[in-house]
Amino acid sequence: MSGIIFFASESRAETVEFYTNRLDADVWLEQTDCTILKYDNMLFGFCARDSVDTDGILTFVTDDRAGVDSLYEELEDCAHEEPSANPEYDIYHFFANDPEGRAVEVQTFDHEIESV
Repeated sequence: MSGIIFFASESRAETVEFYTNRLDADVWLEQTDCTILKYDNMLFGFCARDSVDTDGILTFVTDDRAGVDSLYEELEDCAHEEPSANPEYDIYHFFANDPEGRAVEVQTFDHEIESV
C-alpha cells in the first residue's frame, strides 16, 4: 500500500517547478487542479486552492552527506543555515522554505538504515 500527502497551493505552477527543478522530483500524475510529484518512494501533491497549507515538513532523504551538500548548493538562497550534524537523531541536515513558505528538510542518516 502507498500513500500521497496533499497540500493546498495558491501558486501551484511555481511550487511544482521548485520541487521538479531544484529537488529533482518528477511529475507522477497531472490532474485537473492537482499535480502529484514523486521523489524516490515519496508521493506528494499540490492542489490549486485559495489558501496555502504550510503545516508539516517535507523531508528529502539522500544517500549520503555529499547528497545533502549538493542540494544545499541548489537551495542555498532559501536555506535557513548550512548543513550540520544533529547528534540527537544521528543525521546530517538543513532546512529551507519552498516558494509558499513550507518547511523543507534535506537529510541523510549517519547510521545504517533499512531500505524502504
